[in-house]
Amino acid sequence: MTDHPGQVASRRVYSGRIVQLDIDTVRFPDGSIGEMEMIRHPGAAAVVPVLAGSDTADPQILLIRQYRYAAGGPVWEVPAGRLDPGESPETCAHRELEEEAGAKAERLERLTTIFTTPGFIDERIHLFAAHGLTPTPHRREPDEFMEAVPLPLSRVLGMIRDGEMVDGKSIVAVLFFAAFRSRV
Repeated sequence: MTDHPGQVASRRVYSGRIVQLDIDTVRFPDGSIGEMEMIRHPGAAAVVPVLAGSDTADPQILLIRQYRYAAGGPVWEVPAGRLDPGESPETCAHRELEEEAGAKAERLERLTTIFTTPGFIDERIHLFAAHGLTPTPHRREPDEFMEAVPLPLSRVLGMIRDGEMVDGKSIVAVLFFAAFRSRV
């Protein structure tokens, strides 16, 4: 194995509104050289909004049921969105919570950070739980078609188990919250 695997060269082949596509020439751990298609993404934040009962076994959380073209219809999710240039994950989580769920959080609890699909995209999503929510008008973007639905955590866990919730970031966020949350 070589001591210096990593990028040798990169060329941009597409720049879009959300992602860029690069062809990277890469030195692999065995010293061989190859090309990898890499989608570049600025990263994102996702947040589990805790409505009530965070100190109980079955708190109420707020999910978003959002139309997703790529999924062919509505998908259950937690509020989430891309980081703006220079924006911290915490600021993004607060912004997305307000925009999508119509809520402000008194406090964010950091859960974890995940790669979505590390085989071809560099996107990391920072996961949070939001506590001490107060209602505020939502500010959804023109291409966001969604409704916010409060549900007990036990129901959401059942939705995950039964395949009703299929969004990866949301599944990880909810399961992480259920398993490791602080009881505040």
